[in-house]
Amino acid sequence: MNMTHYMALLTNNQPWNLIIFMALPVIMAEALTISEFFIIFNKIKQGGIRTFNKVVGIFDGFYFTGIFIYLFITAVIPLSTSGGWHTWVDVVAVGFYLSGVIFLLPIALMELGIIFKKKTLDEKMKIHFILISGFLVVAHIAMIFGMVNPEIINKMPGMPGM
Repeated sequence: MNMTHYMALLTNNQPWNLIIFMALPVIMAEALTISEFFIIFNKIKQGGIRTFNKVVGIFDGFYFTGIFIYLFITAVIPLSTSGGWHTWVDVVAVGFYLSGVIFLLPIALMELGIIFKKKTLDEKMKIHFILISGFLVVAHIAMIFGMVNPEIINKMPGMPGM
């Protein structure tokens, strides 16, 4: 079976690529989301769960930025210059995966006080929640398209044998 580069990345070098590129960033994002719910619903302004949320947000933001830079240099540029993409499904899977940086990096920068300095705590919590939700959406879109066999897309227009 032919597979997208996204899925090939996750299945190569088992279990390390799966842990590095999928498990760690997604588990951290889910932990961030769960702690976010506790913070919002209990109106927590400070304390252990707030600290946990901040540390995970900073770490995940910079961790995923590192993934983005690494994969952009080692995969996206070479695949784009050589025409090595496996149909548009492959581009969508990798593109949506890497677009996660648009959501996670601002969380880290906001937690460090670099952006959104003049926002109130409630406004920052709202932005934080929107950003983590955005990451989970693009990560799941990447997973869905990443699991598609690109060969079915190539065979779909004529659908011989039908």
